[in-house]
Amino acid sequence: MDQFNEFLILLDSNLSGSWWFPILLVGTGIFFTIYLGFPQFRFFGKAWHLVSGKNKKTDADGETTAFEALTTAMSGAVGTGNIGGVALAIWTGGPAAIFWMWITAIFGMTTKFVEVTMGHKYRTKLADGSISGGPMYYIESALNMKWAGILFAFLMMITAIGSGNMPQINNIALVMNTEFSVPKLFTGLFLGILLWIIIIGGIKRIASVASKIIPIMGLIYFGGALIILTENYQNIIPSFNAIFSQVFTGSAAVGGFLGASFAMSLKYGVARGLYSNEAGQGSSPIAHASSKNKSIDQGVVSILEPFIDTIVVCSVTALVILSSGVWTQKFDTTFAKTDMVILDGIYSDEKNSDGSYVHPGHINELTSYVQSLDSNVKEYSGTIYIEEGMIIESNITVLHSRSIAEDIKVINNDKKLYSGTLNIVEGKISEPVILEGKSLVSSAELTAKAFSQGVFGEYGGKLVAIALLLFAFSTAITWCYYGDRSTAYIFGERGVFWYRNFYVLCFILAAVIDTTIVWNIAYVVVALVSIPNLIALFVLRNEMKDLTNDFVKENNYN
Repeated sequence: MDQFNEFLILLDSNLSGSWWFPILLVGTGIFFTIYLGFPQFRFFGKAWHLVSGKNKKTDADGETTAFEALTTAMSGAVGTGNIGGVALAIWTGGPAAIFWMWITAIFGMTTKFVEVTMGHKYRTKLADGSISGGPMYYIESALNMKWAGILFAFLMMITAIGSGNMPQINNIALVMNTEFSVPKLFTGLFLGILLWIIIIGGIKRIASVASKIIPIMGLIYFGGALIILTENYQNIIPSFNAIFSQVFTGSAAVGGFLGASFAMSLKYGVARGLYSNEAGQGSSPIAHASSKNKSIDQGVVSILEPFIDTIVVCSVTALVILSSGVWTQKFDTTFAKTDMVILDGIYSDEKNSDGSYVHPGHINELTSYVQSLDSNVKEYSGTIYIEEGMIIESNITVLHSRSIAEDIKVINNDKKLYSGTLNIVEGKISEPVILEGKSLVSSAELTAKAFSQGVFGEYGGKLVAIALLLFAFSTAITWCYYGDRSTAYIFGERGVFWYRNFYVLCFILAAVIDTTIVWNIAYVVVALVSIPNLIALFVLRNEMKDLTNDFVKENNYN
């Protein structure tokens, strides 16, 4: 698993982790924003009018209303990215990463407008009477390359499993196990069966479920978040200051957080922004294509998606985490091997009475190390001695979750304190033992800790668990539809049954897979599927311009 994880990290470093991908992603949004005359601002009010259903009806084919199509796409976008993904962005990139999530969302509103309009316009009716649309159809038409459409559809099939499926159940299982002591496998099996029952009903059943889940989960999550923010109201302005003041400098080390560079904030802010609102990824046009609206009208409706998903929901999550201060605190946790490394030498994050670090040189070195920059930090290789769970070796430092671990205990597979030796090779433990102790936490666990501070106490984590269950499960439902429409494009409707069953199997297995590996799979496949979609959108720019101009004239915009 360690080797596979290293391979995923290598791929990610050359895709979403490289400079060219954020430029392509955000650059596409900036280009269309200017080229189409800032539609995300001009049409924002119209979008609310259209989604309300007050506009005049059309006789266009379709299987869902504009609202059902929007909530279906929203259920695909609003998931672990809004709870765990925001926490992950802060954990790796610091508060400044949230700013770059906002930037990605603002320009993503235009990208979403373009891709949904095109996906709806080039949709088709299949032999069984169902509607199928999405980037694979306009890629084929725009580039006049059937193979390019097939490539996109194949990548979307993988993305649906690697992004919309596996991270969702992985986070659900983790939080349900932490908060309610429910075995991860049981969570996977129970929800896997429920998932299968829903998805075999096709888009109509999926849209019906999504249109009911979205309002419920919004009330649960926002209600709890507003209570936390009210309790920490004095920290809201400082939280905004932390976000804006470090945008171009990177986030300084504070508490157990070792700091993050400008590059890290930008990278993870953009990556988490994309993962959260999916603009440019080509997924939500598949859901919007089922709408009975006109193509340009449904494109306008889709502008609301990144706004609600990232500007509203992600911002609330970020403010709860930052205002509670948990992002810099260490908590008791079980160490994930992929997030743990043993370093040669002693490093300290001990502080003086004034809050400054006793050994700032240690922090600077470790900050460079966790950012994969040049540093003098070396990974330990050799043997360490353990007695009754305690590490006897005194010249090493255990780094877990990008922080210096404390109060470490080594446990064997029988859940008993381990005694003996451990062989360490380049910072990694060879033996099958478990390490527990205090360190920073990330993903949904960090958000749960934020909700557990103050008035909610231990029930805060349970509230997050319930919200995550609804958020993430609805995401997995919608993403199966994205995958099966892509399957239908390549193999016809006969392949959909097999894809749905394989999708559910992966869903169940991901409940017990290492969280870090699941997220790294998601990073890679999301980047891969975005590239052909963004290229096709640029090719179709003149067609999109004409449709936008017609919409402006029809609605009497100046």
